[in-house]
Amino acid sequence: MRELFNEQEISRTLTRISHEIIEKNKGVDNLVLIGILTRGRYLANRIQEIIKSIDGVALPCGYIDITNYRDDQKKSKEIDNTLIPFSIENKKIILVDDVFFSGRTIRAAMDGLMKRGRPLEIQLVELIDRGHRQLPIRANYVGKNVPTSVDEIIEVRLKEIDGMDSVILKDGGE
Repeated sequence: MRELFNEQEISRTLTRISHEIIEKNKGVDNLVLIGILTRGRYLANRIQEIIKSIDGVALPCGYIDITNYRDDQKKSKEIDNTLIPFSIENKKIILVDDVFFSGRTIRAAMDGLMKRGRPLEIQLVELIDRGHRQLPIRANYVGKNVPTSVDEIIEVRLKEIDGMDSVILKDGGE
């Protein structure tokens, strides 16, 4: 087990990513943040707060439940915990997730978003990119690239859920 990020490093990384988002988009006009449940939701909220402190604008922020859009999980049409209380039509969506692995989570999130409207653009934020892509998807903003074996596990812990902030790399047997 090895700690990849502590609380300060997560904070610094999200601050850097927030500055990159503002710079790439030449400001925050027409941007919305959408986190992928579960931890992407809280990362999106943090990015919203950082951008507000930098630019003075609270971007619209929501979250998407991708369960019904996964190609590897049983669908449950009755339950959808998505909350996007604004239109995504012609918006630049900043989609936020914690760990980028195969790309299937992102594909499912994009499918879910497209059912809700037609965004102008979707940009992707990943706290950790661990490789092993199965789909041709790439993040626009990456906290840290961490090459891993398929058996290793990246565990993101956030205060909002776990009571502490850290990112841990574990062997598959731990």
